[in-house]
Amino acid sequence: MITSPRELAPYAHDIDWDLSPETAVVLYLEWGNNDWHAEHPPVRSPQDVSTYFVVDTWTDPITVRLVRRNSEQAEDLAVFPLPEPLLSQFKEEYGSLRGVFEPSEAIKDWLRHELGVA
Repeated sequence: MITSPRELAPYAHDIDWDLSPETAVVLYLEWGNNDWHAEHPPVRSPQDVSTYFVVDTWTDPITVRLVRRNSEQAEDLAVFPLPEPLLSQFKEEYGSLRGVFEPSEAIKDWLRHELGVA
């Protein structure tokens, strides 16, 4: 498994930077909950795949995960710790809440920079 954002170059063009964990649930676990005119059209088959980042606060330390999901499974392609000062900023905003969150714009900017797509 990939443990550094710099190793993600092969996935750089597949990442959906606007897909939140909540939208992924609607698309892949609650089929038919969105319309064809939405930013993300409905999933029609297991061949419909999305790749997106989440911030996972269930882990210690807090991690960033790159997830590839279709209607049958979700696979972590990469997992790595959220670095300082992004970690402090994230904790300042969310406190000790546990869950899976959409990366902030600052985290997305850092990831894009690491991937060379900034």
